[in-house]
Amino acid sequence: MRADPVAALCDEGEALLEARSPADALFGWLRSYITTKRDLTDGPRSQLFEDWHESMHAAASALLTRAQRSGVVRPDLTATDLLTMANGIALASTDPDQTLRLLRFLRQGTAPPQVS
Repeated sequence: MRADPVAALCDEGEALLEARSPADALFGWLRSYITTKRDLTDGPRSQLFEDWHESMHAAASALLTRAQRSGVVRPDLTATDLLTMANGIALASTDPDQTLRLLRFLRQGTAPPQVS
């Protein structure tokens, strides 16, 4: 495993905190996360993998918190919940079109409940 993709993904997360709408930032970053996760998780876990995991959790937490504060993502969602679902997409889908479709479903499912 290489550290370069990890640093790039963390940098992307930091940039997205300022660059886009909170929901677009969060789900755009998740798309990159899924691609990177596929590339990095082949083979046995190492210390680099553990460091990567901590870095990804921190980036996801920051983006999620921003999206929750703006009201575009449900408040009871945790970064662990979100990354678990993204990991499922990374493992289950190798087709880019299906990955995008599954991310759209994830985005719709994490929207705040409608008040009636």
